[in-house]
Amino acid sequence: MPTPSLAALPIRRLTLRDLTACADLSEDRGWPREEHKWGLLLAAGTGYGIDAPDGGLLTVCVVTEYGSRERPDLSAIGMVLVAKRHARQGVGRRLMRHVVEEVGTTPLTLHATPYGRPLYEELGFKVTGRVEMVSGHFVTGGPHPKVFTRPATAGDLTTVLRLDEEVFGCDRTHVITRLPAFSDQLRVAEEAGRITGYAAAWPNMDNHVVGPLIARDTETAKALIASLADHIDGPLRTDIDVRHEELLSWVKEHGLVSTGFNAVMTYGISELPGDWTRRFAPLTVAAG
Repeated sequence: MPTPSLAALPIRRLTLRDLTACADLSEDRGWPREEHKWGLLLAAGTGYGIDAPDGGLLTVCVVTEYGSRERPDLSAIGMVLVAKRHARQGVGRRLMRHVVEEVGTTPLTLHATPYGRPLYEELGFKVTGRVEMVSGHFVTGGPHPKVFTRPATAGDLTTVLRLDEEVFGCDRTHVITRLPAFSDQLRVAEEAGRITGYAAAWPNMDNHVVGPLIARDTETAKALIASLADHIDGPLRTDIDVRHEELLSWVKEHGLVSTGFNAVMTYGISELPGDWTRRFAPLTVAAG
């Protein structure tokens, strides 16, 4: 039988049953398998993909919506992948066009690698920011930030959700409520009984990712990172908004090194909602 044209292959919704195939596609492109992260994204978001004629997935992406279910305020696109054997044949562009049409008037955001940025610009996305990826073994030294932190409890969840929506600019309840099970560490910063920030560290292959990181100020962000590092063995990785220069300098002084930059891009809005001065790192660049 003749092989069907790639342009004729149907785009379908993915489910958690596709998790292994998504991880296989990541590995095919030289990315880590990241099955733990895929599980969260497919559960909290909507995956789209095309099945390859020769087996597996041809291309995928995940859209995570924020705000009300009926009328989302923002959608984040992530994990845009095309199988290596079918690269540069227009299937990634076709999938992205489908997603843009599917979300309608909902504003979009994504973190673009230098490789992917030209495609997104062609589709109408604009660069509105930049994050720096840093990783390494956190080295304790010098004065500890003088901000009290502690493990988050179930009783903190309502306050954390309220703070997160205020800073992020959209309701992320369906994602943030998954953090206690998804992360190995979830901590809050507190002053006079009031929560002033929170952060999680979740396992991802051979390291832990710090994110989300929401904090009243840089000292609070430092305290949260230091407290997470105190309770985790092995390397940390995070993606910090480059406007937070003081925090970036501090983590580098404590052993983390720069591993690259991603462009923050938007479609349908000129800038992201919320308060960037208190938003230091995303949960993951794939979900904003």
